[in-house]
Formats: sequence, structure tokens, C-alpha cells
Amino acid sequence: MRVVIAEDSVLLRVGVQRLLADEGIETVAAVENGDDLLDAVTEHRPDLCVVDVRMPPTFTDEGLRAAIECRRRFPGLPVLVLSQYVEERYAVELLAGGASGVGYLLKERVADVKEFVDAVRRVADGGTSIDHEVITQLMVRSKKSPVDKLTPREREVLGLMAQGLSNTAIANTLVVSDGAVEKHVGNIFAKLGLEPSNSEHRRVRAVLAYLDS
Repeated sequence: MRVVIAEDSVLLRVGVQRLLADEGIETVAAVENGDDLLDAVTEHRPDLCVVDVRMPPTFTDEGLRAAIECRRRFPGLPVLVLSQYVEERYAVELLAGGASGVGYLLKERVADVKEFVDAVRRVADGGTSIDHEVITQLMVRSKKSPVDKLTPREREVLGLMAQGLSNTAIANTLVVSDGAVEKHVGNIFAKLGLEPSNSEHRRVRAVLAYLDS
């Protein structure tokens, strides 16, 4: 796997690069601003971009805007966004396009090496990995959305799906059977109006439908 890292903090940028190297993941470019991210992606065509939301010069949303532009130029480019805080509108904006291969994690998750590396691989493979804190806040603030039709347990399952967990992993987390999780997932698809499709993965579509609400 070939990765481009965009992070203005030298310590975090080098730290992520070394962490990925230990897992056999090559960093082809490590930059500190959005413009350099665009140049690096154009040059290297990486398998994944790991991007900080706030970068120079204003430290507001430069990284997020650069990530969205990268995905516009190179449709399907997997992007894993790192943020210091939960910023819901950034997560929704990144995911609203309906494409797979996106993630949004709080930077503190990098300290959990296994969790971070799992997220990197999952997003690079076209899945999603949304921080549970982001999911929690979005669920609290969402109103009049299809998700309102879900039961508390189905919402819990959807939140775990958004984190990228498989049915078996969800079953282990909730201490229920695989069959029970499959039933909940089926109910979620039905209540969100997600029919089987050859072009999009319904698990990803369920997460995106929720975040776009």
C-alpha cells in the first residue's frame, strides 16, 4: 500500500509515517499543506491519503477542502481524515458525495496502533471508518431523518457499521448472535430504503445515508 500523509505537525507527520512503515505500508510523500497534498496525489496516485483537517495558512478547513478536491480530481481516491475535535459538518461534507473509501478519526485514535492501522487498511480497501464520537454527536443532533425510524439497537448497530465493523465483530461487541446482527442489518436496510445494488455496497450506503441526514 502507498500512502500520502498531509499533516502540518512534524511530530505527528513523522510519527504516522513510522507507524505505517512498521506495518509494511509505504509513505510516498509527507506534506504539510493542502497545495502540496494535491501535487503529491497528482504525482504519486497513492492508494490512500491521510489528511489533517486544519492546516496552513488559516488552520481552519484547508486539509478537508484539499481532500475533497483530490477526490473530485481522482474519483474513488480513499481518504482518511484526522481531526483534533469532532467537527460534524466536515465529516458530512466529506461523505455526502456517496462514494466509499472514506474515514474520519480523532487524532487521539492514532495512539491505538491497532485501531488506527485497521482504519487505514479498511478505508484503503474502499470501506468506511468513522470515529464513534462523531457518530454519537451526529446521532444526537440529527432530526427528521430516515434514521429516526430505527430502534435504539438498530442505531447502535448502524453506529458500529459506520466504524467499519463486520457483522461478526458487531455481534462480539454487543454480545449477541451473528443471526441477530444480520436481522438488525436487514431491518436497517429496509427502513432506510436501501435495495440491493450492483454499483454500491449497501453497508456504505447505509452509513452515508445516515451522515447525509
